[in-house]
Amino acid sequence: QVQLVESGGGLAQPGGSLRLSCLASGSMSHIGTMAWYSQAPGKERELVAQITEGVTRYSDSSFGRFTISRDVAEDGAKSAVNLDMRNLKPEDTALYLCHAAGIKWLRGRDFWGQGTQVTVTE
Repeated sequence: QVQLVESGGGLAQPGGSLRLSCLASGSMSHIGTMAWYSQAPGKERELVAQITEGVTRYSDSSFGRFTISRDVAEDGAKSAVNLDMRNLKPEDTALYLCHAAGIKWLRGRDFWGQGTQVTVTE
């Protein structure tokens, strides 16, 4: 199993920055792609950014403003996926959720964190 815990959300002004972190623990060797999604009230969950073995992919809205990165502990027991958010806009306001896709014997499993709220307002 895999556990995901997000942190770092909060209130920011337009043009400001935030750093979100997702601490993953559990069966790390059975985790492939990790990603951040956003879900605004009344809207569907959307992919913000993902990282797979160092290769990153961004949505059109996050490209050029957000950076996703992944750190792995030396013993491999834990991993952190970070999302550096810059030049924030009011439309970035949403619940941000960390996602991990299972591989090997966890193939086909999806793991989600509880989410961290980002609010961008004057």
